[in-house]
Amino acid sequence: MLVPGTEFPHLCTQCEDYPCIKTCPFKALDVNEATSAVVVNIEKCTGCGKCIEACPGKVPFVHPKTNKILICDLCSGDPQCVKVCQEGGWNCLRMVERGDHEFKLFSRVPEETAKALATKLYGEKAEEFF
Repeated sequence: MLVPGTEFPHLCTQCEDYPCIKTCPFKALDVNEATSAVVVNIEKCTGCGKCIEACPGKVPFVHPKTNKILICDLCSGDPQCVKVCQEGGWNCLRMVERGDHEFKLFSRVPEETAKALATKLYGEKAEEFF
């Protein structure tokens, strides 16, 4: 957590060209055709981090215990974070159907997202966290 009180999911936007998949030297990443989500083959993944470097939002991360890459797989097409957000009344997360717009536009590194959320929660005082 970058700022106290600002927990948020860091989600893959499923870029049309999937730079993370193209960059993986071990072919450990693939696309779930039903959800367009990137899935990680744990058996093939070495945790090298090439996918993190290639991702415009730096979404993949290395699990601290397994040293394997983790990427949100959209809960097999039923993302629980969206449900919780809607049920809680925060309405910050929603499913967006793939359309004609560029999905990379939605990719943001965690620090950007945390800063925006912290500013909404704490106002200008949030600057002290960064």
